Amino acid sequence: GYLDIGGGLAVDYDGSKTNFAHSKNYSLAEYCADVVDVVMSSMAEAKLPHPVIVSESGRSLVAYTSVLVFNILDVNTFNTPNPELTLGDNPHEILKNLSDVDANINLKNLQEMYHDALYYRDEARARFMVGEMDLRERGLADQLFWKILVKLTQYASQLRFIPEELKDLEKFMVSIYYGNFSVFQSIPDSWAIDQLFPIMPLHRLREQPTISAIIADTTCDCDGKIDKFVDLYDVKSYLPLHELKDGEEYYLGVFLVGAYQETLGDLHNLFGDTHVISVRLDETGEIEYSKELSGDSVGDVLSYVEYSPKELIETFKSRVELAVRQKNLTPNERREIMRAYEEGMNGYTYFEM
Repeated sequence: GYLDIGGGLAVDYDGSKTNFAHSKNYSLAEYCADVVDVVMSSMAEAKLPHPVIVSESGRSLVAYTSVLVFNILDVNTFNTPNPELTLGDNPHEILKNLSDVDANINLKNLQEMYHDALYYRDEARARFMVGEMDLRERGLADQLFWKILVKLTQYASQLRFIPEELKDLEKFMVSIYYGNFSVFQSIPDSWAIDQLFPIMPLHRLREQPTISAIIADTTCDCDGKIDKFVDLYDVKSYLPLHELKDGEEYYLGVFLVGAYQETLGDLHNLFGDTHVISVRLDETGEIEYSKELSGDSVGDVLSYVEYSPKELIETFKSRVELAVRQKNLTPNERREIMRAYEEGMNGYTYFEM
């Protein structure tokens, strides 16, 4: 007979080979040996014939089969504050207090200085809201605050035991790389269950990454981001990335997404399925592109939510023609507008160059 042991074979997403939730601390051979040993001993004890063992280890079979590739559209860069800030001849009281905090930081008072910096930062915001600080003073207060945080982070890195509230300071001083994708469509488990996926640049691998960054997607949702990354011993709050070069695309890959991410993805913000390219290695080891599937168009996605692309085009066309009759548009402008509208309707839901 047959014995189906179901699934349960894990995938080592973070590569640590530990009992961490995103890893596994056993090999495939060890897993098989344990299963066979338990089945053999149980069957022998019951004097039953040994079965053919089958498994349904779906995740471990398909996780490795897919990688999500996307380009970076823009960057919001964290700029280290100028170490030589000029406060002027008669600085605001809040600026004096923040400057004192900056001047008095040492290894023994990091938490105290952190609390003081937070207090004076909040005071600066409150004073600005009621007109007791002008815009320049508010800007200086922000720069002083970030200067203090940078210094606190540098000092905290020298401690053997870092206080809990100082451990996460680095995550506030990261750049935001905006990726041409949707977390909810392509890697929903990252958002839903905090699943870690290996992420790295796909090129410039001989260059040292110099930017600490998190990744945001193109949705309008504040949860549309990746801010937890694989690290050697723990979870990291940023990913080392390269500075963008003018006129050059920058591509990232999210690996091990074959386990159900595509089928779990949804239409949040009406971002549809991505393009899919099937790749295989031929007998000589050369890469072969075996199949290409186009992702959803804007028209496809609108039809999923009960809008008719054809009716939308006809309605828009009638309005444009009315504008021509009213001499608000020329016939040439009408043609260009309709061409752009129809191209958009038939185009990709993600940004296209």
